[in-house]
Amino acid sequence: MVIVAGHIVVRPEDRDRYLDSCAPVVEQARAATGCLDFAIAADLVDAGRINVFEKWESVSAVEKFRGSGPGDDQGAMIVSASVAEYDVTGERSLT
Repeated sequence: MVIVAGHIVVRPEDRDRYLDSCAPVVEQARAATGCLDFAIAADLVDAGRINVFEKWESVSAVEKFRGSGPGDDQGAMIVSASVAEYDVTGERSLT
């Protein structure tokens, strides 16, 4: 399993527009083969932060879905980003 997690920082006044532009990406990812979960969401306490979480069956599933990254319009809104990919060998349910 592969987890992609982290956050993107945009100017607070750009956050809603950035998130709206991500809706089609979220829909495509959730429909993609090998996607177990995919979320891009506003942070509850930081008006410029957008949290990213993806869960995939395999590296090959991530790579098959992954394009060249955000489009020019989205990329222009990003001030900074800290997102990483993690290989997961085990899982323990907390619910």
